[in-house]
Amino acid sequence: MTDPQTPQPAQPSSLADLTARRLLAGYERGDFSPVDAVRAVLERIETVQPLVNAFVRVDAEQALAQAEASAARWREKRTRGLLDGVPVTVKDILLQAGGPTLRGSLAVSREGPWGEDAPSVARLREHGAVLLGKTTTPEFGWKGVTDSPLSGVTCNPYDPSRTAGGSSGGSAAAVALGAGPLSLGTDGGGSVRIPASFCGVFGLKPTYGRVPLYPSSPFGTLAHVGPMARDAADAALLLDVISGADWRDWSQLGPAPSLRGTLAEGVKGLRIGYSPSFGGQVPVRPAVASAVRRAVEALAELGAYIEESDPDLAEPTEAFHTLWFSGAARLVQHFGTEQREALDPGLREICEIGARYSALEYLAAVDERMALGRRMGRFHTSYDLLVTPTLPITAFEAGVEVPAHSGHHRWTGWTPFTYPFNLTQQPAASVPCGVDEDGLPIGVQLVGARHGDGVVMRGAHALYEAGVTAIPRPGEV
Repeated sequence: MTDPQTPQPAQPSSLADLTARRLLAGYERGDFSPVDAVRAVLERIETVQPLVNAFVRVDAEQALAQAEASAARWREKRTRGLLDGVPVTVKDILLQAGGPTLRGSLAVSREGPWGEDAPSVARLREHGAVLLGKTTTPEFGWKGVTDSPLSGVTCNPYDPSRTAGGSSGGSAAAVALGAGPLSLGTDGGGSVRIPASFCGVFGLKPTYGRVPLYPSSPFGTLAHVGPMARDAADAALLLDVISGADWRDWSQLGPAPSLRGTLAEGVKGLRIGYSPSFGGQVPVRPAVASAVRRAVEALAELGAYIEESDPDLAEPTEAFHTLWFSGAARLVQHFGTEQREALDPGLREICEIGARYSALEYLAAVDERMALGRRMGRFHTSYDLLVTPTLPITAFEAGVEVPAHSGHHRWTGWTPFTYPFNLTQQPAASVPCGVDEDGLPIGVQLVGARHGDGVVMRGAHALYEAGVTAIPRPGEV
């Protein structure tokens, strides 16, 4: 295995396509500067934004000013942090000082003051990252695709007639197209992993609390902040930056060990439970099933012990809906009539359902969640990792919540592999592992025990090193 800390030199003509690590190596050698990189990325944004609508706001002037300050630090050999000069985007759910965070909603006032960063965004600033702008989200991140009354539809970089997934669809599309190598997403039911799978990039939902969150999500402890990147090594770098303590989040886990140095440990000797369809409960498209199986075979070739094994999930959909819909109802509890009328109709519908749940129904859902967590804890006494498809399908038509003729009413119908692990707060990553007959990306999901983020990242990095993730870039299919 190669050392993820020592990327090989690259030509400055393709700066927008470089990983964060390769940009940093180029800065250190003096091959190019943060200003060169940021200009290349801003040019790329101008090209791709009309095609996929990944951004709700681009702060070009601010980004160039930050890049110039970073370039001066590199010249003077007084760099700041781990990401000095690296262009990064932020999902428009997370607060970023200096501009409004509208959360995909017409119901949020643009009036400030907008003077506070979310903890993860504050860590980016401390480490010298260049903040390019805010990426699109469905309204308040409520569903698994990205369209909103505020910013319209975000499209898939491989086929703009298809969805990018959601709710971090803007971030995934941006990373896939070279509009910044790193992005901050949020994941309450798959919102990092779903678009990562559909757009052919890496996405991680860390163990709950590893990345502090403020303000707290209306969806409570289902919601995580996670890195989105072109590969696992870049994501580990970003996760090391955004992890740690922040007094504003009482549920954060505090200091976390670095993951970057552990990636090269590989998967030899790991015990992996492989569940291709949750015991036949989930119909998986043949192209998806084949690609995921090839990824599992690659892990076996790298020395992991593989056994087909299905976790006991006991159909958690209703419990998730009770918690999710109740959170949505709480979110709009103080909205006036005009604000409610401006909401996405689907969001308005689940808010109405959520408002009808009783406290006892909510607590019963909490009990089911805790029981599921115990069952997954028992599963991980036998297995270091669970491997599943990230999704049973590839990207479908843009602008709808569910695929046509699927029989599903809500987005949870086609995401059975993702949202259960928000209930259990486990780390879970989506790794590209192939494309279907239409050239659309397929993702394999790696799930670890709570606090097992390092094992998940080792497995993901091993797949990158083995070449499993070498899918065509957008425009090459």
